[in-house]
Amino acid sequence: MPTQISKRFYKSVDVEVSEDGYGISLDGKDVRTPVGAALVVPSEALARAMAEEWDAQTETINPLTMPLTGIANTAIDRIVDSRSAVLDEMIKYAETDLLCYRADEPADLVAHQAKTWQPLLDWADETFGVQMAVTEGIMPISQPDDALTGLRRVVEKEANFQLAALSALTAACGSLIIALAVRSGRLDAGQAFDVSQLDETHQIELWGEDDEAADKRQRLRVSITNMTNFLVLLES
Repeated sequence: MPTQISKRFYKSVDVEVSEDGYGISLDGKDVRTPVGAALVVPSEALARAMAEEWDAQTETINPLTMPLTGIANTAIDRIVDSRSAVLDEMIKYAETDLLCYRADEPADLVAHQAKTWQPLLDWADETFGVQMAVTEGIMPISQPDDALTGLRRVVEKEANFQLAALSALTAACGSLIIALAVRSGRLDAGQAFDVSQLDETHQIELWGEDDEAADKRQRLRVSITNMTNFLVLLES
């Protein structure tokens, strides 16, 4: 797969079935990842959605308009050889998880954070047996070792394709708990965006939003949606 914008060179796009899963062919030739591995996914629904991305390309191929293919490439080219490092990165996000850092003022923001974020921490405790520590203001806090170990046990069970989307979702939201809530169906993409952007939305309501910030938030919304769709398609 090209990593930069290039000229479209194919006419037909098809999904191919193999012993390893579902691949994509362009004019009968199998698509490969940027490092040359076979682009094969475990879900037919995901493969067909990826094929639609390829078919939607016009005169040029723009990888930025092919998010599902991009996540699949990451799963194959990076996760396979770097699982431990990826898991380490995810746990680092858990150490400073967004949901655990609360404002101490103003009162309406404090209340909104508690109402929106605490139920997700309670859900994580009930579902995974992890009790996360919460702090207010700017003082850092150390998460209990048991909680971090428990979260690592949860994510290390994920297959490479799920882990690729889950790790990207964790980084986008600044929260492993939010990512796991999406993975488990506790939150949909729109809810994940709203929860992760609660502070920013509060500031916008107070002071307004410029075009650059609006564009950035829209890109984040689309990115979270793409990652969520990838996870859903894997299970379809």
